[in-house]
Amino acid sequence: MLKFVNDYCEGAHQEILNNLQKTNLEKITGYGLDVYSGSAKNKIRKACGKPEAEVYFLVGGTQTNETVISSILKPYQGVLAAETGHINTHEAGAIEHGGHKVLALKQKDGKISAKSIWEFDEKFQNDLNNEHEVAAGMVYISQPTEYGTLYSLSELKEIRRACDEIGLKLYIDGARLGYALACDENDATLKDIADVADVFTIGGTKCGAMMGEAVVFTTPGLVPHFYTIIKIHGAMLAKGWLLGLQFDTLFTDDLYTRICRNAIDGAIRIREALFTNGYDIYIDSPTNQIFPVVTPEKAEELSEHVEYGFMETLDDGRQVIRFCTSWATTKEDVDKLIDIL
Repeated sequence: MLKFVNDYCEGAHQEILNNLQKTNLEKITGYGLDVYSGSAKNKIRKACGKPEAEVYFLVGGTQTNETVISSILKPYQGVLAAETGHINTHEAGAIEHGGHKVLALKQKDGKISAKSIWEFDEKFQNDLNNEHEVAAGMVYISQPTEYGTLYSLSELKEIRRACDEIGLKLYIDGARLGYALACDENDATLKDIADVADVFTIGGTKCGAMMGEAVVFTTPGLVPHFYTIIKIHGAMLAKGWLLGLQFDTLFTDDLYTRICRNAIDGAIRIREALFTNGYDIYIDSPTNQIFPVVTPEKAEELSEHVEYGFMETLDDGRQVIRFCTSWATTKEDVDKLIDIL
């Protein structure tokens, strides 16, 4: 059975495993206060072009999103996000559980726009009952989106402008950021992301690490005592060096972007095979997620050979499924999937 169900089926890149093995019996300070975490933070600051940025390592994506969002928003505020955004669909109400509403906006190809943010604010400000409603305090987007699409640099700058004019913080979820940075169609560099966002994440779990996400506050002091807040939310690893060492490895010699290119190359070949064999594509995303549209019968037939993700059922009864490549996807598995298609 082939597995193209997600981009975290595999463990970790071999260089990470090698470094974990080398340091396995070292006596290392805990809670992210170790030399490896310090080195990783400095490498990330340099890569982002933000020497004063605050960098933290958390255990997983959902914990990271909930911890960051709840630490920034005031009790009466919510977070604007695409209706298809990860925090609104696949995080089991974690944001709401933390006391903050996800304010869902209409999307196109998984993206929201500066216009939709301005329109939400205008409607809120003109509502005579707005004191009884949830005010927006933050905008959440992900790069890439839940549908593998990319925000262009100009789109990001426009969203930043809307946030500044309205008084909102901008949070960019980079759980799959490595696949955006490795994509030919992308024009927003890591430094661009750091310039635009108040806070953003660099995903490790889906991009070559065993686990872990890096949180980068581009302006120091945005959230006082964030270190303590991480622990309150159960997102801190006592053996914090296991996270720091992984990011230290990923940000040595541009390993992070280099290994993620493998997923892009595999996805390109799968998309070409889908077009060649007459499949419809729901969204022609350029990153590592591919979305064929198939009949229920075809979906059942494919499921006998390959494990894939399910996205949604369309009005005509056909299903949108997802093939997901990763940093570790082999050419042989791509070849087998193409043969099946």
